[in-house]
Amino acid sequence: MWLTPTRLPTVAANVLAKTFGDGLADLRPVPRVLIDRGPHRNLYRMQQPDGAADGSPVLLVPPLAAPALCFDLRRGCSMAEYFVDAGHCVYLVDYGEVSFSDRGIGVEHWVEEVLPRAIRRASEDAGGAPVRLVSWCLGGIFALLTAADQQDLPIASIVSVAAPVDFTAIPLVAPVRPLVELTGGWVLTPVYRLLGSAPASIVSRVFWATGLDKEITKPLAILKNLDDREFLAQIEAVDHFMDNMLAYPGRTFGQMYHRFFRANDLANGSVELAGRTISLSKVSVPTLVIAGETDGIAPKRAVARVTELLDHAPEVCFEVAPGGHLGVLTGRGARNTTWSYIDQFHARHDS
Repeated sequence: MWLTPTRLPTVAANVLAKTFGDGLADLRPVPRVLIDRGPHRNLYRMQQPDGAADGSPVLLVPPLAAPALCFDLRRGCSMAEYFVDAGHCVYLVDYGEVSFSDRGIGVEHWVEEVLPRAIRRASEDAGGAPVRLVSWCLGGIFALLTAADQQDLPIASIVSVAAPVDFTAIPLVAPVRPLVELTGGWVLTPVYRLLGSAPASIVSRVFWATGLDKEITKPLAILKNLDDREFLAQIEAVDHFMDNMLAYPGRTFGQMYHRFFRANDLANGSVELAGRTISLSKVSVPTLVIAGETDGIAPKRAVARVTELLDHAPEVCFEVAPGGHLGVLTGRGARNTTWSYIDQFHARHDS
């Protein structure tokens, strides 16, 4: 619906707030306190308004490159805020900035060091209770590999949102595969070795390219929704998220490129890291896998493949929720879909 006299007051208020005010999105982070830190590991406990939490502890696990604010996008669309309000003791691990000096860090650093230490510290802080991992994108792969590699960790369950396992099922990269195979993988290898990383600017542009159709139509969508404060606030919050993308360490990017993308090891159920083979079949906790209906980075088939590999998990559930790669995690409708699926999954195992 286009601009009409009845919409003018709301439109004017939104434009003024966006142009001359502090914006429309409430970007205040959920209050938190740092309880542990180490190399690429800042572990936060989200603070309860009343100072008490009686629900099971939840550890939010972000991917690399994307900022940890993916779990705290804006008030009203913040998974961290949602779990805090539900009474859970909520923890968030933040990997911090990646620099040239980190170029030698591989995936095993997160699987063997960062996540295990964060899980143990969160469990200790929660009185020894096992921790429920809720992860997104590469964070989901990290969570599953960590649970498979160190089965003595105090993990109660895993939720993996939009984590692609079968890279041959991603149409976005399909056109590149023949060239990669023809050159033996040397299309990108010299670049990340020279730069020491996959730079944040490139990561941001790739993420942006997956939603190119939406970017092209965004100005028109904004004009049509100038009276919809929530719509405009979400766009503002997503833009803020995109402006804070981070880099991949060179070695980590190389492992992902050669092992995940070229060899598609994860789709076969195992991957070699630092001379050791980790098999996803060793995951032994209940697992919920969620895919986005319109996700171009992690399509449904690429995500669903992992459900066929978790042979020893006592329960493996698969759900599809509306949204693209970020929207399925923290879109305006995620509260009633993705977050609701997670609630139901946790409640079933709490009982």
